[in-house]
Amino acid sequence: MGTAGSGFDDPSADVLADAAAAFGLLASPARLHIVWALAQGESDVTGLAERLGGALPAVSQHLTKLKLAGLVRARREGRRQVYFVDDPDVVDVVRLAVTRIGARAGRSELPAPRLRGL
Repeated sequence: MGTAGSGFDDPSADVLADAAAAFGLLASPARLHIVWALAQGESDVTGLAERLGGALPAVSQHLTKLKLAGLVRARREGRRQVYFVDDPDVVDVVRLAVTRIGARAGRSELPAPRLRGL
């Protein structure tokens, strides 16, 4: 693809579409919080629901969407599923965005303890 004097090639349409889809999923405060929490360590849906202050079915639905998009994976431990972010680049993007925006706003508590709409 072309360059506009910047020295960087433009990404393909497929790459841009995939990136937009990932950002679209992360545009939800609840899903962003889930990825943030999983970036700190693995968890099952019950632990995530408690941490986020959300209803178990809602957190489960968000995890399903993140899993289908390939942003989150799960492994079975007995009868429970343990979720984790398997892509360090996704973790980096989320951490960078949340910490920079929080720093600009002068907030030390990141993320908020309870998100509305969960």
